[in-house]
Amino acid sequence: MSRVEIRPLGNGIVEAVLNRPEKHNAVDWKMMQAWRDTAYTLAKDRSIRAIILRGEGASFCSGLDFGSFTKMPQRIAQGFVPWGRTNLFQEVCRAWRDIPAPVIAVLHGRCYGAGIQLALAADFRYTTPDCQISVLEAKWGLVPDMSGTITLRELVGIDQAKLLTFTGRKILGTEARRIGLVTDASDDPLAAARALAEEICTRSPDSVAVGKKLLQENWFASENKALSRERWLQLGLLVGGNFREAVKANLQKRSPDFNKRSWLR
Repeated sequence: MSRVEIRPLGNGIVEAVLNRPEKHNAVDWKMMQAWRDTAYTLAKDRSIRAIILRGEGASFCSGLDFGSFTKMPQRIAQGFVPWGRTNLFQEVCRAWRDIPAPVIAVLHGRCYGAGIQLALAADFRYTTPDCQISVLEAKWGLVPDMSGTITLRELVGIDQAKLLTFTGRKILGTEARRIGLVTDASDDPLAAARALAEEICTRSPDSVAVGKKLLQENWFASENKALSRERWLQLGLLVGGNFREAVKANLQKRSPDFNKRSWLR
């Protein structure tokens, strides 16, 4: 059985489901590779408009399966070998940020360590109020090293990031919402995620993909670089068929019929 299953929901929306429920979706070697490979597969599919990332069973993800990894120390060493700008541990989460379609994570049960770092790589996070969230690396004498230090800084202040990283304390979904770590907390986060995915699918796939790319690259860029990216990416949208369709649909007061395939992919 695949550690991550891709399940089409229709209208260009798919679910990516972590599927090791008997272990609360804890990350072993196969799961880690499945995270990366699934992200690569989804990034190549130009028909996908939105992705809902969730866990099967009682939890989203309870973190790294240390029992599994400590039996194979050579695998840990292999995971730290750099290739390009990342190593394997970093790439399995960072790759989700490179998917042009928006990724919406749905959290419940446990969301620890590697699990919260994967969730942080999504564009949005919807959680149950009682979901337990922790940067649990502190328990093992470690620090977040699966791109979590990059994604944390985009969401919370440095004092909150340090608090989570130094203590490994478990906070509930309601507290995570208060500090900005998640988008929202509700009793049915999956329904909220699906509603958002449907709303996003009413917009041009080009403008959504460009908006994601632009905001991620400009968030900490210099003003000159940010303005330059705005200009060039907007020009690309202006010459695209989906822009022309959006204009026509608005003038004719009808729903747009977009080409579902974003030119970014």
